[in-house]
Amino acid sequence: MNKMRLLAAIQSSYIPWKGYFDIINAVDDFVLYDTVQYTRRDWRNRNQIKTPHGLVWLTIPVEVKGKYLQKINETKIANNSWAESHLTILTQNYLKAPYFNELRGWLTNLYEQAAKLEMLSEINYLFIEKICSFLGITTQLHWSSDFALQDGKTERLVDLCKQLNATKYLSGPSAKCYMDIDILNESRIELCWANYSQYKEYNQLYPPFTHGVSILDLLFHTGADASSYLKTFNGQSIYDEAVLSQNQTLAKTSKQ
Repeated sequence: MNKMRLLAAIQSSYIPWKGYFDIINAVDDFVLYDTVQYTRRDWRNRNQIKTPHGLVWLTIPVEVKGKYLQKINETKIANNSWAESHLTILTQNYLKAPYFNELRGWLTNLYEQAAKLEMLSEINYLFIEKICSFLGITTQLHWSSDFALQDGKTERLVDLCKQLNATKYLSGPSAKCYMDIDILNESRIELCWANYSQYKEYNQLYPPFTHGVSILDLLFHTGADASSYLKTFNGQSIYDEAVLSQNQTLAKTSKQ
């Protein structure tokens, strides 16, 4: 019997939080869904870090004037000085973290590479790929632009599943407002919802503890042990198999 393949597709984000990488590690194939519209003041080009003065945004400046309908993979960087600035801010705020000095060379090299790139998607991919490698995540990464997809939010996801031979789709909780379970069920694709509760805490600088910051925070505080703080590495599944039967029940009820 063939193994049931699990797929996830999410817009690329800049230095995402740990839940993003948990989803990548939980699936067989992960699609960077960057052929959709770029949204301003979102996670695509920014993320948060902890500082002595609270949460601070690190934002990559992008060209948006007059480009209201541009896609994420069409979004260009406004200037390349952002990389040096972000590296300085990270150094100032995480220098006292237990593993910052150990990762400093790795981080510096990463930002030097990023400074040479012109497109937001390319920068996000670089950070995601290198962080996955650090965590030991071997999931295959794909671009949504590599696939021919039909119109419709759920229909496009079904297309991706079919083209990658996936029988299950893992989604973040925010997609519940638009995901059409009927379409997935008709295509015999089982829907799983990610559950971000019950993550372990670690000794984080600048209390109180905050889970939803960039995963760099976790790397600087835990080093090589970072993967043990992710659900899919520590044995706790990021999604509940029981939810699959609930989705089937909801789909049947909606048809009555």
